[in-house]
Amino acid sequence: MPSYPDSLIRSILRSVKTIAMVGASSNEIRPSYFAMMYLLNKGYKVIPVNPGAAGKTILGQTVYASLKDVPPPVDMVDIFREARYAPQIAREAVAEKDRLGVHVLWMQLGVVSEEAETIGKEAGLTVVMDRCPKIEHGRFSGELGWMGVNRKVIDNRKPLLFGKGGSLNRL
Repeated sequence: MPSYPDSLIRSILRSVKTIAMVGASSNEIRPSYFAMMYLLNKGYKVIPVNPGAAGKTILGQTVYASLKDVPPPVDMVDIFREARYAPQIAREAVAEKDRLGVHVLWMQLGVVSEEAETIGKEAGLTVVMDRCPKIEHGRFSGELGWMGVNRKVIDNRKPLLFGKGGSLNRL
């Protein structure tokens, strides 16, 4: 798993407001469905991108066929597809970067693509691979710790919680 400083992940989760989730699914047992629902419940705007469901809705959000169809703004493109598709999605994100305002390219757990990483970084995007924003949010908010999961954060202060719009608030 690529290593990223907690400060980077926390900064991304604080600054991002709108996420285009490429590979979002309306199937309630798919991980993308759970991640989308969680992020929506935490105050993020999540725009599902899935050509097979374009024009329909997932969790009340209109589904778009591709990033070129998504209305701005989009702070982060979250790739919820197999790694072999990541370079093409990265190219689309870069092509739409200025129109949408994209500054983060995020690849979900299990999605590692050095090619996609290079495409994103060369275009000036912050790139994260093999991580889940839902899990990272839960880790920093302390929610994972509430469930007995080691969140790998040790301190003597009350846990930080995310407030409306993804900002952090101390209990």
